[in-house]
Parts: sequence; C-alpha cells; structure tokens
Amino acid sequence: MLRSPLEQKVLLENISWQTYERLLAEREERRKPRFFYEQGVLEIVSPSTEHEAVSRTVALLVQLLTAELGIDLFSAGSTTFRREDLARGFEPDECFYFSDNARHARNVGDMDLSTNPPDLVVEIDVTSVSLDKLPTYARLGIPEVWRFAGGQAEILLLNANGDYEASSTLTSRVLPSLTGEALKTLVEDGLRLNHPEWVQRVRRRAHESQ
Repeated sequence: MLRSPLEQKVLLENISWQTYERLLAEREERRKPRFFYEQGVLEIVSPSTEHEAVSRTVALLVQLLTAELGIDLFSAGSTTFRREDLARGFEPDECFYFSDNARHARNVGDMDLSTNPPDLVVEIDVTSVSLDKLPTYARLGIPEVWRFAGGQAEILLLNANGDYEASSTLTSRVLPSLTGEALKTLVEDGLRLNHPEWVQRVRRRAHESQ
C-alpha cells in the first residue's frame, strides 16, 4: 500500500533577503517547496498529499460559492508575495481577490502588496505550526484569513487595531453568512463525499444563505 509522504518543515534563522530571493529564483516555477520569510527567519514547507487535498477542496469551495452567489473572483493560488521594504514574503496555500479587486488583479495585473493585497488568504497546517504567520499577514494588510489546523477551521478578520479576531460566531466578509463551523463542515464533506454529491450540497448551501 502506498503511503502519503509526510509534510516536511524546515526553519532557518539569520537568512538574508538576498538569499531568500536566490532560493525563489532557483526553485523557478515549481509549486514546491513553499517559502515564508519573516525578517530573517525562513520557513520551508513541502506539503503532504493531505495538505494539498484540503487546499484544493477549499479553492473549489470558494469557486463554487462565488459562482452561485454571483460574486466576481480571481484565484491567485500560492502566488509569491513579497515586500523587501518590510523584509517579509509569503506563499499562501490559496489566496483570492473578490469583486473590484478581482477585476484589478485579472485585467491590470495589480497584485502589489502595497496597493492591492489579497482579500482572502488560506493557511493549512496538518502537522505542527512552526511560525505564527498572522502578525505578518496583519502587517501586510490581509483583511481575512481562513486557517485550518488540528481538524478545526477558523475565520479570522482584521480589525481596526491591526489584529485578527476569531470566534465561532464570526462570519466571512467575502462570503457573507459563512462561519468557521460551516466552513469546516463543507471542507470535510468535500474530502469524504463523491464529487457530484458534494457540489450539489455546496450549491444548496449557497442558496440557503441568500
């Protein structure tokens, strides 16, 4: 029986910005490994099959919900975002632009962190968390983060103080009426149900929320 490779994480300290950029260049267009850079600390992640399955399910869920709700969407996947002036860079598991920001990202190619950060970033941790990425996302102005860890799903919203708030009652800003508990259920269903059945369930959920 074939076994899924385990997720691997390496944490390196005292890494210069130039070294970080060189590693990105040497990796070229490959999706793996992924890099997260935080002021001299570099996390290198090789996602597992389980990790990627959750990531793809979330991406498809967002695509289905926005299509049913008539919300414009631009999916930027695990695009490399970086700001040398802040010495920070990241590659999310998934990220998205909605409505007017989606139009700018698609038609103008405006994915500059300083002017048009993603509306939603998705982070998945199927093993242990090495770095707390939330302070970096907050500093870069990411308004909403979905975090999957320990079998739970959280919707975190950036507040006026520059911190993220999370609770079981919070609803998504980009997909109104979607709570963390509903998000968890829909993703779990996507991993266990046959695809046509799950798609129909997501569509029903979208219309029930209107």
